[in-house]
Amino acid sequence: MEKRVCPNCGGEESTKSGVVKGRQRYRCKNCKYHFTVSRLGKKIDDYYVTKALQLYLEGLSYREIERILGVSHVSVINWVRQHKVKRPMNSNYHPTYRILTHDELLKFYQNADNLKGAGMVVTELGDKYMLIRWERFRD
Repeated sequence: MEKRVCPNCGGEESTKSGVVKGRQRYRCKNCKYHFTVSRLGKKIDDYYVTKALQLYLEGLSYREIERILGVSHVSVINWVRQHKVKRPMNSNYHPTYRILTHDELLKFYQNADNLKGAGMVVTELGDKYMLIRWERFRD
């Protein structure tokens, strides 16, 4: 039998005390406090939330983030709203990204031409790396 801990006093003795909105309610025997046990549901790892918000700030669209991380674009939209993240507006630059393995990333950095003229960020993405570059729009 699973022990339920009272959120008010921390007591471990409780009895069933009815059902509210389809969820079992309990009453603590020590402090007489009524409480419900939190519902278990699907929870996405915080790693993916952080990566999605980083990619959003880097200028990637919701659908691009969905394709890269394998998380629904609707979830990404909800996280952006929940954390009140605002993307800085700068219309002179646009991000391009590439997914590279470790060896491909080393080869990319060995070529000096790849390092000129654009800002870039490298972020870990599972066992691969994502290279994000900002390039100017051409007139």
